[in-house]
Amino acid sequence: MTPLAKRRIANFKANRRGYYALWVFLALFGLSLFAELLANDKPIVLYLNETLYWPVFELVTETELGGELPIEADYTDPFVQALITDGDGWAVYPPIRYSHDTIDLYIESPAPAAPSAQHWLGTDDGAKDTLARLIYGFRLSVSFGLFLTLFSSLIGVTVGALQGYFGGLVDLIGQRIVEIWAGLPILLVLIILASIIEPSVYWLLGILTMFSWMALVGVVRAEFLRARNFDYVRAARSLGVSNGTIIVRHVLPNAMVATLTFMPFILSGAVTTLTALDFLGFGLPAGSPSLGELMAQGKANLHAPWLGLTGFFTLAVMLCLLIFVGEAVRDAFDPRRSLQDLTGS
Repeated sequence: MTPLAKRRIANFKANRRGYYALWVFLALFGLSLFAELLANDKPIVLYLNETLYWPVFELVTETELGGELPIEADYTDPFVQALITDGDGWAVYPPIRYSHDTIDLYIESPAPAAPSAQHWLGTDDGAKDTLARLIYGFRLSVSFGLFLTLFSSLIGVTVGALQGYFGGLVDLIGQRIVEIWAGLPILLVLIILASIIEPSVYWLLGILTMFSWMALVGVVRAEFLRARNFDYVRAARSLGVSNGTIIVRHVLPNAMVATLTFMPFILSGAVTTLTALDFLGFGLPAGSPSLGELMAQGKANLHAPWLGLTGFFTLAVMLCLLIFVGEAVRDAFDPRRSLQDLTGS
């Protein structure tokens, strides 16, 4: 590890708020990746008739358990539960015995039901467990934001690098295209497309990527405009090094400093955008677990405050963690802080 990398890591750790926020965010996101093992209406492992089943990972039909229907067993059905217990079998269930799409047909109070020992954060107006939908929605929102940040950053860095390195007519035409593209009303475009195309996760990811890549163009372009006339770049050109090699090996590492500084903030913006679109009804397909859908549930059911409060505090905590991490990354790549560490001031 180079001394520069060590200084940046030390600067990142010096920002205690951002350092601990990173670990908290990674812990929450890491747990959400195993949502099927935390919240599911299927047993993790099932033993019956001297056979071991893994219903979370494989399809187990009712006939395999001794029933009559050749379809996947519904483990919330008392009949299926009786098949397991009467056959001297046993099952290990997740801590939350509901998935994001599980409808509790045996709920004791009208939906949306208030928090209870059965539903820790209550249910929505479709009798679906709020905590289960929160876990799956958190995973979906963060994963969507990560992929959107990755794809938009790749496009933005590429466009900014080409504009800044070649300059001239390439830069002029590129800037006009970026200005025109940034002026398009993304919400209006999404509304029009939603009426033509059936929405899906991949469709929404592609549309938002088309309108999210402009964030890094200006930063990367400025870095390449500054560095393209440096002595080492001129020396590489005189030695016959190709433009692609110069861009990737010599200039891009300098531009990536600003890019990495901006990425946590781009991620928080991507999550907020998805949440807003889901809240307005132009985001993910109906029934998908998401934070925006949870907020919309809270708005539609003002007499059930646990829905709105759950969505609000989850979104607030997640965005605060991402902002704290972004501030720590900014401090880590700040050359003035590195200089202060070197001089001991």
